[in-house]
Amino acid sequence: MKGVVLCADDFAVHGPASRGIARLAALGRISATGAMVLSPRWAQDAALLQDLRQQIDVGLHLDWTSDFAISAGHGLSLGAAMLRAALGGFDRTAARVVIERQLDAFEVQWRAPPDFVDGHQHVQQFAGIREALVHALARRYGGQEGPKPYLRISRAPPGAADLKSRVIAAMGANVLDSGAAHADLPRAPALLGAYDFSGEPARYARLMAGWLHAAPAGSVIMCHPALSAEPGDVIGAARAREFAYLSGADFAAALARAGVRLVRGASV
Repeated sequence: MKGVVLCADDFAVHGPASRGIARLAALGRISATGAMVLSPRWAQDAALLQDLRQQIDVGLHLDWTSDFAISAGHGLSLGAAMLRAALGGFDRTAARVVIERQLDAFEVQWRAPPDFVDGHQHVQQFAGIREALVHALARRYGGQEGPKPYLRISRAPPGAADLKSRVIAAMGANVLDSGAAHADLPRAPALLGAYDFSGEPARYARLMAGWLHAAPAGSVIMCHPALSAEPGDVIGAARAREFAYLSGADFAAALARAGVRLVRGASV
């Protein structure tokens, strides 16, 4: 069987997401989650994961484009962030300050370094941010004993990329991969799970079956589950559908059919 990391993004974005992610982790239906540490919920919701430390990876979901980031003073809309990245990139010195602040906020509550770092809406790959991130991770964790935090490279494996995946990768996946390799930082080799968050439950089941089949060993499949739809969350209905599927018997059967076991990132 091949080992794959199934990562629930957006821990602490709101209560139903945090509780749903913790429930899936306890059931063994995910193997990682990324925390939005700019959320005011992070300080309290981190407690939901404390008893699961040995079961899942808990990482930093680096944030530049959420309402939390905008409230923190450095955030932009996704469109504005993409435009800045394309037109020369973010200022690396300023980006480094933001990254260090989010790493500090993670460690204050978790009392340990993140197991991995990725990005909300894949900002870890944007020009200026990616260079500052590699530098910060190498400085903070390069000399530590044991595994270093691994980076998500948001790039679909060959033959599995749709238009959305290609756009995501074009924002800097290859450059981040090269820079992280030069700094001797571990990386997950591929990412699957991108879709438009629409459709009925049966569509998500079909998509997940395809991702499980296409995923290379050690790659990451991202998901965005929540116990229920939160008012004001534009993908709230999709989050609830994902939770219902991932917590059910059909997902367990899909894992078995695909020959996949869910693993933590230390094996990538």
